[in-house]
Amino acid sequence: MAKATTTFSCTKCAATYPKWSGRCDNCGEWNSIIEDKGLSAGPPSKSLGNKRGNAMTLSDLSSHEDPPPRTESGLAELDRVLGGGLVPASAILVGGDPGIGKSTLLLQAAGAFANRGLSTVYISGEEASAQVRMRAQRLGLSDAPVRLAAETNLRDILTTLEAERPQLAIIDSIQTMWADNVDSAPGSVSQVRAAAHELTSFAKRRGTSVILVGHVTKDGQIAGPRVVEHMVDTVLYFEGERGHQFRILRSVKNRFGPADEIGVFEMTGRGLAEVSNPSALFLSERGEPSAGSVVFAGVEGTRPVLVELQALVAPSPHSQPRRAVVGWDSSRLAMILAVLEARCGIPFAGLDVYLNVAGGMKISEPAADLAVAAALLSAREDVALPAETVVFGELSLSGALRPATQTENRLKEAQKLGFTSAIAPKGGKPVGVDGITLRPMGDLTGFVGEIFGAG
Repeated sequence: MAKATTTFSCTKCAATYPKWSGRCDNCGEWNSIIEDKGLSAGPPSKSLGNKRGNAMTLSDLSSHEDPPPRTESGLAELDRVLGGGLVPASAILVGGDPGIGKSTLLLQAAGAFANRGLSTVYISGEEASAQVRMRAQRLGLSDAPVRLAAETNLRDILTTLEAERPQLAIIDSIQTMWADNVDSAPGSVSQVRAAAHELTSFAKRRGTSVILVGHVTKDGQIAGPRVVEHMVDTVLYFEGERGHQFRILRSVKNRFGPADEIGVFEMTGRGLAEVSNPSALFLSERGEPSAGSVVFAGVEGTRPVLVELQALVAPSPHSQPRRAVVGWDSSRLAMILAVLEARCGIPFAGLDVYLNVAGGMKISEPAADLAVAAALLSAREDVALPAETVVFGELSLSGALRPATQTENRLKEAQKLGFTSAIAPKGGKPVGVDGITLRPMGDLTGFVGEIFGAG
């Protein structure tokens, strides 16, 4: 028999190498290259190229298939992020910082699905069964028909799931699973990839929905090889600041629904409570108008959300002024500061700049550019914007303002919360909402001159 072919591949970028090395030359990652044993060549009669497989049935693009059935949990925010409910035979990966509430969320989800008739198994690799029962008692889920086990041996888990055939299996967490056919420690790249592959294959083979919990790295990415995120159908991130009671469940990948959808929860003494109107909650502690405070009308997925942006500009005692950002992209803040100086002649040299998104929310859409610029100018000039005004729009490097998408939804959400004025870029489809006065702006220079009396 011919010798099996062996190659080495990078778990980050999938580049292949004939031998192992400590650093990937393609993406620059260290310790990301692992061994891949290829198919054995074998004698000609047993080689892959000479053995006939089963012919596939091909269909054209006009073929019609019914959408997959869904089971709602009754937790509206969770169902929204999943795209309308749980799809059978789907694999879902949930990541988040330690202690953010992943286990609490999934135990509540397990109880909700079980109470709706779904046979549910919850397997914990991090806590003993008694600890999970204590949490269930605190959450008022002691009577939920959820079957529980504490185990890390992947072979035993798969054997149990094959025998029980549940409709939903929750694995907490994938980093604690140990496959005895992989020669490495639990939590390693090889173990995580092997465990994710086996559990995802089981989900597709037996029609069981599988939810995997994943730890995240210090960069906020799910630990382990990125191939795990490609294996599963849905990737959710559970976000939030420890100092805030708000938690955001964000969909970054969903084969059965929209990506970038969010669900908002509030952490309470009895677990996570749904927030049906997150805009009102994020703005609930906003007081009188103050310099540096601007309300941004954003859109997360299909949901319009209003959040408060807070900026502080102060003289710096250091030779290198500080630029601190919470809840937004720091490189985009540097871009806006450069545009303000180059296009409007407003310098921020020698000034410390602090930017915060209130409520622990994280914003990624470019439509927040104009609101950030307004907050920075308001803080620098010590001039407060009117309390009933919302701001949104994308800023280009030339200083021009570009229209944002879903303008009508943003304005409707603002009107619902009592705002009467909106500052947005010119252009795009004309939109009118009763009760909202739209103030269109062509470029950043005009915005500075009209709103702050400078230019």
